[in-house]
Amino acid sequence: MGEQDAQREITSAREAADDALVLAFGRLQGAANRLEYILGRRIEEECGISHLMFEVLLILGRAGEPGLSMRAIGQEQVLSSGGATRLVDRMETAGLVRRVTDPEDGRGRLVRLTPLGEETAVRASRLHVENIKRYFLEPLPAAHRERFAEDLRLLSHAARDALPLLP
Repeated sequence: MGEQDAQREITSAREAADDALVLAFGRLQGAANRLEYILGRRIEEECGISHLMFEVLLILGRAGEPGLSMRAIGQEQVLSSGGATRLVDRMETAGLVRRVTDPEDGRGRLVRLTPLGEETAVRASRLHVENIKRYFLEPLPAAHRERFAEDLRLLSHAARDALPLLP
């Protein structure tokens, strides 16, 4: 994937399919999709929650008190407001979160972890860390792991910053 590859013009579907940058991004996307499936399935089997619910538990855990608005949850997960509401409804029914009045704005509502949500986040995270080590880190050479994690952080932040804010 040298400078020459970046300057070469793609003129056929075959060249497009074999382009080093297209292949590299496809591998990244494929690895992410497969890992999400493997790790998400383990969380579902062991903890009874979807990977998306787990992500929301982590977002709420990171936010702490007083909680987060539905809009903030939707933006963190790139969900529509309706999608975020339906997800939080299911999580509330499961006893993982609760909605409370926003102390800053009496008309607004915030979402907080319940004790069961906190316990589930901890249990799922312990399992998740073991699976990340097994499926995400162990296949990589030990000398590359820290740099790879840092590069992923940079890519994630660049992609986040390029996204428009959801209405």
